[in-house]
Amino acid sequence: MQDELLLIKEKVGQYVDRRIGEFERLGREGRTHYDFRPFLDVDMDTDIFSELCFCILTANSSAVLGIKLQKEIGPEGFMNLSVEELTRRIAEKGHRFARQRAERIVKARSKWPYLQELLASGRKGREIRDLLSDPCSPYKVEGFGLKEASHFLRNIGFKDLAIVDRHILSYLRERNLVPQNKTLTRRMYLQAEQVLERVGEKLGVTLAELDLYIFYLKTSKVLK
Repeated sequence: MQDELLLIKEKVGQYVDRRIGEFERLGREGRTHYDFRPFLDVDMDTDIFSELCFCILTANSSAVLGIKLQKEIGPEGFMNLSVEELTRRIAEKGHRFARQRAERIVKARSKWPYLQELLASGRKGREIRDLLSDPCSPYKVEGFGLKEASHFLRNIGFKDLAIVDRHILSYLRERNLVPQNKTLTRRMYLQAEQVLERVGEKLGVTLAELDLYIFYLKTSKVLK
């Protein structure tokens, strides 16, 4: 297990390092430029709210579709387009839940000033994750569970959160590192995160980097 990830690290480490740098710049400066080549012929400028919208769009969909929509709609579109126009633009790219995602983006837009305050509060990543995903929290983003909140925070520079999606779960289950349960409860999510922390420690990489390496192992792409 460790050997295969070390080989992948040697093969695509430069692309993972570039992506981590893009994430860090986004969190630090509020904007970044992504270049997904050679894995996807897309490059784009984006901001933090656009990244939040990307994570809303990608849930139960795909990173490739989310990236294409993020480039197509752009930061100004996410912040200003109506529900109807967002729905049309999202549907044109073939997203199955266009109206639902458009509504979630507009709801997140209305909370954005409060979410910005939360992100600037200096709280730890896992505390912010809970506030973004807890249904009882005033900061809850509709459509965000632990996975989506972790995804968003990783993409703006937090390095201590695991994104336990289907690719990561498949990797862990194939190696009998987590139970084969069909339902991913909060307890199981946090257990998987602990397992990934141990894997990362052995490799000398953060959870943010490890996710990108495992994603490459499963998809042959370094995306986000």
